[in-house]
Amino acid sequence: MLKLFGVASGALLLTACTATGNVERNAAGGAAIGAATGAVIGNNVGDGDAGRGAAIGAVVGGLAGAARGSRQDQAGQGYSQQCPGSQYWQPSPGQERYLDQSANRYYYYDSASGYTYWENGQVRTC
Repeated sequence: MLKLFGVASGALLLTACTATGNVERNAAGGAAIGAATGAVIGNNVGDGDAGRGAAIGAVVGGLAGAARGSRQDQAGQGYSQQCPGSQYWQPSPGQERYLDQSANRYYYYDSASGYTYWENGQVRTC
């Protein structure tokens, strides 16, 4: 169990801090799911070493989760490549704005297109 904790901790330290937290959140979730899956597989296959299976699963799951979080961050920054139409948008007077807590930024929702836009008019999601 101590070996599992050390490997999982090391995998999490390899991820850099990001503004959105997607990399960290997905790395931690991936490591947890990978450790559980690896323990089951390690216990039932091969020499029956659940600890080694959990450690391998935690590393693989953590790396996969970090990669997924990185892709989510990149998708949120690729405005013109990802969304057709205008890159900038102006809200209507008095239009409700929402807080994206993970980015700590406000955004608007355009019901006509279904897109969301940051306060500065850049596309947030489409």
